[in-house]
Amino acid sequence: MNRKDEHVKYAMDTKKSKGANDFDKIRFIHHGFSEQSVSEIDLSTHLMGIQFDTFFYINAMTGGSEWTANINRDLATIASRTNLAMATGSLSAAIKDSTFAPSFRVVRDILPQGIVFANMQASASYTNAQKAIDIVKANALQLHINHPQELLMPEGDRDFKGWIENVAELVKKIKLPIMIKEVGFGMSKETIEQCVNLSVAAIDISGRGGTNFALIENIRSIYPMSYMDDWGQSTVLSLLEAQDFVDKIDIVASGGIRHPLDMIKSLALGAKAVGISGTILHSLLEVGIDATVDMIERWKMECTYIMTALGAKNIQELRRCAMIFDDSLYSVAMQRNLSFEHIPLRR
Repeated sequence: MNRKDEHVKYAMDTKKSKGANDFDKIRFIHHGFSEQSVSEIDLSTHLMGIQFDTFFYINAMTGGSEWTANINRDLATIASRTNLAMATGSLSAAIKDSTFAPSFRVVRDILPQGIVFANMQASASYTNAQKAIDIVKANALQLHINHPQELLMPEGDRDFKGWIENVAELVKKIKLPIMIKEVGFGMSKETIEQCVNLSVAAIDISGRGGTNFALIENIRSIYPMSYMDDWGQSTVLSLLEAQDFVDKIDIVASGGIRHPLDMIKSLALGAKAVGISGTILHSLLEVGIDATVDMIERWKMECTYIMTALGAKNIQELRRCAMIFDDSLYSVAMQRNLSFEHIPLRR
């Protein structure tokens, strides 16, 4: 089976076993007066200098095979019908073998006026990064950092030197906004500071809790390192790690986003947008395009309900909503000496 197909198959298989999620360790403080109307709630956001009608989008998933070409076609159809932005999966397969390019190009074919992100590894050369951008006529470029996955992948990379220098070079040469994207292992405050210093436009902190590429690669391996299955920080902890940088770089939250309340919590913790992969993929493959479109439109309405309940008419006002954290999450944040300065009425 093609590696890209294996990733989708095992992402679906592992999605069915739900573990603990740190979003459940956060609660909003309820206040009796809302003084908001659902009809006046604004779900738009501004990310990397690009205006989004809705603050969540379809995040990077797949491409590089006949099956995943069909998945990308269906995902793009969903994005078109719901007016969402969409990121492609890593275009490295199309760079190595141009016959795979149509499995990614189909996204732009279906979204001629939509917002589309190309995706490449942070080690990509300028030439290959530009090829990826050109294949999908991208509005922005995601550069993924995924060395734990590579190390667990039987055919993965083993040398990760020079990534920082390479990103710095791409930032200088690429004429589009660049986002550094994790792949489910989360980001530390040290990594986030490095991204700020690299002058990238945004980061996707993509924490543990969603699609688990450590687990997936261990399933694929003859010699699995299963003790690495829970490597990394959760999405929530990664957002807490980012608190000192919420006004210095655009932050995207992804990884284990299950429903609108998780999205709203992410925005309240400083994210400007939310990327969703596994939940949408699972819906598409289980119940089809129409039902997934209905789910997304329902999400939009439910987001307006939650924001109305919180008295926040836009994502900026969500940053003022009081939150409390359970003891285990708060303890880890204290061990990491993380700032709660931007979170009102913290624990």
